[in-house]
Amino acid sequence: MKLVMLSGGSGKRLWPLSNDARSKQFLKVLENENHELVSMVQRVWGQILTNGLADSCYIATSKSQIEIMRSQVGEDVPLIIEPERRDTFAAIMLAATFLYSHAAVGLDEVVAILPVDPFVENHFFESIKQLESVLYTSGSEIALIGVEPTYPSTKYGYIIPSKVNSRSPNGYIKVSHFQEKPTEDAAQTLITQNALWNCGVFAFRLRYVIELLERRGMPIQFEELSKQYHKLPKISFDYEVLEKSADIVVLPYNGYWKDLGTWNTLTEEMQNQKIGRGIISEDCVNTHLINEIDIPVSILGVSDIVVAASPDGILVSDKSASPRIKELVNFDQGPMYEERQWGWIRILDDHHYEDGRSVVTKRVRIHKEKNISYRMHTNREEVWTIVKGQGEFIQNGNFMIVNVGNVLHIPMKSLHSIRALSELEMIVVQSGITDEHNEVIELYNSWDEIAQHCIKV
Repeated sequence: MKLVMLSGGSGKRLWPLSNDARSKQFLKVLENENHELVSMVQRVWGQILTNGLADSCYIATSKSQIEIMRSQVGEDVPLIIEPERRDTFAAIMLAATFLYSHAAVGLDEVVAILPVDPFVENHFFESIKQLESVLYTSGSEIALIGVEPTYPSTKYGYIIPSKVNSRSPNGYIKVSHFQEKPTEDAAQTLITQNALWNCGVFAFRLRYVIELLERRGMPIQFEELSKQYHKLPKISFDYEVLEKSADIVVLPYNGYWKDLGTWNTLTEEMQNQKIGRGIISEDCVNTHLINEIDIPVSILGVSDIVVAASPDGILVSDKSASPRIKELVNFDQGPMYEERQWGWIRILDDHHYEDGRSVVTKRVRIHKEKNISYRMHTNREEVWTIVKGQGEFIQNGNFMIVNVGNVLHIPMKSLHSIRALSELEMIVVQSGITDEHNEVIELYNSWDEIAQHCIKV
């Protein structure tokens, strides 16, 4: 069985920490057994490793998440890159063609789909492993995992079992239909009918999806489908496939499961009431502070709230109201903080002048022995000021060692790179004409390639 983890979404429900470049699954707010802060994807990947599933696992993600994914789960995890975000139906179609045409997976092999950010116990993955035998035994098109509800949630979708079939000897149940986010009274009624929470985990034979693509006249080769990706409907797999299928079974799961998609649910699983600089007075109850900026935050005498601060903005919200942030946030700005394979970038200032110039000031950290790619900007020049550490700098083939206090001027169309010999930080001032599109052209990524091909002897 192959496992495909879906990593997508813009992360607006956890604004301002999440953005287009750093969705909710990358936020380091959970604590592992070593009391280190980890993200949702790091936590789940650790469980994948513990349960022996890593060698058969792939992660489907967007171009904007490649670097942060590599940074958090490692460079060796196989990624399936989506040309653009088009919801889960398109992502699963593309992943299937990758398995078929690139990974040489047989058409009768089972493929399990898993969101990249569930908060579950380790034994949840034993249920995932059972999906393969459930599919073969039942002969069904799709096998789901359904979580046995602990309360009448209005936030989750429900799987309603068939009334004519009881649970089989193998533990699965025939599915009758689905119900999306019911009212609390309706949810209570569904629970009396043995309905299950839909946790977004399901499995199918690879043949099922490949034949679905063929019936639609779409390519079944990965490269060709990537080129026509925009033709796939922008819709969830649930709406496009699951709710139209009459041959689905579900495997009930009795254990802890939670979707940490909003501030109120995420803070319930945080071990620390405060992350970052600030104070929370002792008379605050069920109040959390997550602060990623250098300005201290003080919270006094206020309960049941979350305060989240990042370079993207500041949120102060009653926890029960926090899911509404997705409807309200639309500040039309790019990410002000991005995590990369080699370090991170924080936007300090972004200003546009009346004469048409734009100037962006950034604080950049490059981790020890990491480097940025050998690149050039077509329509932006930069000035770098080294403020911490030591590095190796190359510009148009010329090599030099740089230290704290060095100021480097990088004109437009000038090839350049830097490698950190120790933890290195610099202030970057980038300037150019606002209306002139700037393209970053990269020649080499690894320092070995740069040293071999680009340094003048």
